Amino acid sequence: MDGLPAIVSILLVFLSVEPALGQKNDSDIIEELKELKHKLNDVENQMTNTTGKLQEDLKDLEQRLNATEKQLEHVKTRLTILETENKDLKTRLNATEKDVEDLKKNGSAGPKVAFSASLTASGEVYKGHSKNEPTLVYKRIFANMGNAYNANTGIFKAPVKGVYFFSFSTFGYGTHLMGAILTKNGHHMVSSYDHKSSDSSDTGGNAVVLVLEAGEQVAMKLWENSQVFDNLNGHTTFSGFLIFPL
Repeated sequence: MDGLPAIVSILLVFLSVEPALGQKNDSDIIEELKELKHKLNDVENQMTNTTGKLQEDLKDLEQRLNATEKQLEHVKTRLTILETENKDLKTRLNATEKDVEDLKKNGSAGPKVAFSASLTASGEVYKGHSKNEPTLVYKRIFANMGNAYNANTGIFKAPVKGVYFFSFSTFGYGTHLMGAILTKNGHHMVSSYDHKSSDSSDTGGNAVVLVLEAGEQVAMKLWENSQVFDNLNGHTTFSGFLIFPL
């Protein structure tokens, strides 16, 4: 573009010279032609320089374009990785949500078993060991979800196979032995025991985790010659619940 005005100028000069050729001698014409040739060389040099600069600019643009394309490929690769990671996260999230739903369904569908009771529902009671009625019957019911505990017999009957937790507390006076035994199907599991003492009163208790088959029974009984006391304060208690089914 820089050489175009120069070429136009040369042509104008040439056109202005041509009508006057008949009025000039040969030496003048030769000089003018030399001058025109010199100007033409200048124009060619300018065009060469311009072409070289354009080629350099084009090369620079190509390099920048290549760099941009490489960056774009890197971005595409990173985007593909992120899409894969996002897909994996969605899969894991869906699996976690399914596990949570399964837990909710299993939890809601599973049995709810829990009970807690104290020895007397009214007044005061001194309960001693009896061979005819060895099982302690806890009459005051605080909770009995699932109705697995029988307030008439004092026996807890497992509704399903599972892992269960049981605890008991006892209260008595120092004038008597005090102790109780937690049994499974009539067999001794855990107990508490306190000798006669000068103390006005004593407390005891214990707890245990048992694996029970459906239908197996858990109950409380007193040690021989022992005695416990209870009133509406709920000193002597028996409690249990299902931890989880098997």
